[in-house]
Amino acid sequence: MSTTSPAGGWQEIGDRVFVRRYDFFDQEIGAILGDGEVLLVDTRSTAAQGRELRSDLRRLTAAPWRVVNTHHHFDHAFGNAVFRPAETWGLERCAERLRAGGEATIAELARDMPELAADLAETVVDPPDRTFTRRAELVVGGRPVELLHLGRGHTDNDIIVLVPDAGILFAGDLVEQGAPPSFGDSYPLDWPGTLGHVLDRAAGPVVPGHGDVVDADFVRGQLAEIALGAERARRVWPDLAATGAAAGGAAAGAPARRLTEDLARLLGWPRQVVAEALSRAFLQLRSEA
Repeated sequence: MSTTSPAGGWQEIGDRVFVRRYDFFDQEIGAILGDGEVLLVDTRSTAAQGRELRSDLRRLTAAPWRVVNTHHHFDHAFGNAVFRPAETWGLERCAERLRAGGEATIAELARDMPELAADLAETVVDPPDRTFTRRAELVVGGRPVELLHLGRGHTDNDIIVLVPDAGILFAGDLVEQGAPPSFGDSYPLDWPGTLGHVLDRAAGPVVPGHGDVVDADFVRGQLAEIALGAERARRVWPDLAATGAAAGGAAAGAPARRLTEDLARLLGWPRQVVAEALSRAFLQLRSEA
């Protein structure tokens, strides 16, 4: 049973584990409280949004913080600098992605989202400084927290954050509620297997990167949806490859268009989302992703 804390906006979903939902991208941010310390899960999209989060966090606790990024995407990591000098945890690949592409992402976002341009102009990309490749164990104010990379899915650097003593799992964008998963730089052929590993560890509430807190049944359903798309892509791939119809991705060729339309109807997802998922799957099948 979740309860709203006196520090308005934060919701306690387990023993001293809180989430706060923000309108921008319908994002869920997490705060794991221990004795005299807090671990913040993700930092939002810009310096301004990070400062808003910092102020909101201070309404919840006066304890010093540490930070963890569930993956490198801007809406999860571009507020990092606001929380320094605290240590920031993330997969090594997350840090690499931010170092290599963070500034280009700011320029692209400022062009595509002009309403954020001023905020982005003052945003400093600040990659995690405490990195790992598979697993890290933290102690947050006396309570254990596990950081795990279970495989590729939404990106190549997704991690989950486990709070074993509360039975709570932060899934980042491996799980999304209220909208279809995002496939922009995803690995659709790997994603179902990674979600299977998530399910092995889902003992209670699962916090998605966006939308409502869910449970294992929801994760199981999203796994089935992504797996359906991956299976269909594999099934049609030999014919598409033989005719060259898949050379340009999911939008190329009548067979691929029919597949996109059929899947969009079955899954209830927008055609554009399905086309992107299939395009990424075809890139994997061509060994280009």
